[in-house]
Amino acid sequence: MKRFDLIIVGAGPSGLSAAIEAAKRGLNVVVFDENEKPGGQLFKQIHKFFGSKEHRAKVRGFVIGQQLLKEADELGVKVVLNATVIGLYQDKEVVVRIGEEVVHYKADAIVIATGAAENMVTFKGWTLPGVIGAGAAQTMMNLHGVKPGNKVLMLGSGNVGLVVSFQLMQCGCEVVALVDAAPRVGGYGVHASKVARCGVPFYLSHTIVEAEGEDHVTGVTIAKVDEKFKFIEGTEKHFDVDTICLAVGLSPMSQLLKMAGCKMEDNPKRGGQVPICDEYGRTSIPGVFVAGDVSGIEEASSAMIEGRMAGVVASEYLGYIEEKERDEELEGLSHALDGLRQGMFAPKNRGKQIEETEEGIPISTNLLQKGYVSDAEIEHFPGVTHVVGVHPVIECTQNIPCNPCQDACKKGCISIGCNITSLPIAVPGSKCIGCGMCVASCSGQAIFLVDEDCGDGTATVTLPYEFLPLPEEGKKGTALGRDGKPVCEAEVVSIKSAKAFDKTNLLTMRVPKEYAMQARFIKFA
Repeated sequence: MKRFDLIIVGAGPSGLSAAIEAAKRGLNVVVFDENEKPGGQLFKQIHKFFGSKEHRAKVRGFVIGQQLLKEADELGVKVVLNATVIGLYQDKEVVVRIGEEVVHYKADAIVIATGAAENMVTFKGWTLPGVIGAGAAQTMMNLHGVKPGNKVLMLGSGNVGLVVSFQLMQCGCEVVALVDAAPRVGGYGVHASKVARCGVPFYLSHTIVEAEGEDHVTGVTIAKVDEKFKFIEGTEKHFDVDTICLAVGLSPMSQLLKMAGCKMEDNPKRGGQVPICDEYGRTSIPGVFVAGDVSGIEEASSAMIEGRMAGVVASEYLGYIEEKERDEELEGLSHALDGLRQGMFAPKNRGKQIEETEEGIPISTNLLQKGYVSDAEIEHFPGVTHVVGVHPVIECTQNIPCNPCQDACKKGCISIGCNITSLPIAVPGSKCIGCGMCVASCSGQAIFLVDEDCGDGTATVTLPYEFLPLPEEGKKGTALGRDGKPVCEAEVVSIKSAKAFDKTNLLTMRVPKEYAMQARFIKFA
């Protein structure tokens, strides 16, 4: 039987982070993962992360995965792939199936970082080929380069549904609709807005009646639901699609912890059945720790910090560091994690209907019900100003923990302040030089550079653009508004790409000046 100081189950963001912290302190660490590639969900995530520098904000998920793997490798962490942990028993004995072989391992401490599994919903035809989970779609696109379908309907308006909808369009799919039985968009407004302005209609208080087709999906029918989620007769809508994508939540994969005898609880706010643990991941069994979504569904940024906490606590449990060092490390990590757990999407606010921002501004009803902020509503927010010349227009309308735009502007045109969840403001009297770093750094693609009057009856709008192929200068298209509907004719003035932009291209389009504050995307025939 092979022995290690610390066994970690799961090579995702939390597991790798725990391994790094433990290996730094001299522990002999092994990480088992059932997949053929390490990194968990990170390598599917091609979007930029939220938060601050300490949370790896504005860095794309797959890059964070590469960084963690490199650090773990340099520290001597052993990562075993295609290794399914099928048992966790007393005395911290782990049974692993590796290929056709079943191997027993023992450790002095265990970290369970198995993450979560996608939920499914049933409806007529739900077993047809072409009905897939959003995570499966991400795997196909971002890991294997396979287009999931041509015409897709997305069910679910949480962050997963919104992010994957946008990535499906980047992949070349047509997203015909985004549907959710809930009456409000569940994810970040900035994610919803970038989907809506591409022309995707939102159907809130709707869900799927049936998937159509004989041996594969050929269409789908949705209908409106009442407050008890019952179909309202006569509200059916049909779409011709070949793919139905489901993003209806996640459930913690906590089976190993239950097998080991950890005290468990059913906690809907944390995603389902989870271990009873303290804030640092200690379970009811001494020496068994948890990190990441297995102990409660949150974002990957939170999972990485929880993993680091578990690695630090395990190191002290095994005597590799003193309590004083442990407490000092945990204090800093707790502060970083607390920063991510603020704002209207904080765990403490789940299930609550937030009606206004921390600044007292009413939350956009259009955003919650249709996925976009109306032209009139956008004027209420402090990032939206009107000055002569090129200036940033910051269409960030919810209190989420994120501040890369403030750091990106070296001229001080944008300020968030000390509270990471505050709405960004356009600083009065500041002088924008049009560098575009704020546009490229915004994880929610919610910042635009606008010159409202070029002096010849036109205006220019610079927007984040992450679609291929890139258009050439002079190409004409149709400018779309925040609602994704045609606004006016537009012409590409320039398209800028730079290493500092990290694959977010800056597209500048010229439009009639009366549409400067409406045109927010460009579509080509």
